[in-house]
Amino acid sequence: MSGEPILVIDDNPANAALISFLLESSGYQVRKAGSAGEAVAMLQAFQPQLIMMDLQLPGMDGLELTRRLKADAETRHIIIVALTAYAMKGDEERAREAGCDDYITKPIDTRTLPGVISRHLQAPPRG
Repeated sequence: MSGEPILVIDDNPANAALISFLLESSGYQVRKAGSAGEAVAMLQAFQPQLIMMDLQLPGMDGLELTRRLKADAETRHIIIVALTAYAMKGDEERAREAGCDDYITKPIDTRTLPGVISRHLQAPPRG
């Protein structure tokens, strides 16, 4: 890990702080956004390699933001890992159809999250 940039998008400050702490402790450069709008504005100047995307965001939800990012040539290469506390049957399928590269349920397993992120960042680049 060489300080890869990661964006954590979560409207729950406690969740965002925990995820950020875990990732920063593993050497990643982390920024946080509390909404889709804030994330879109941040992406104008910050190009993360990976986004931790809460699916239950106020306003535009994480699925819609993922669709938009994957449809844009400037951001489609970003790895998006969906996060949700409300895992229902079919949710993972919907997340993957929207363009999410992985799906993690909350509460986050703090022991395995850094390894999951590392695995994605070490994978060959996607088209």
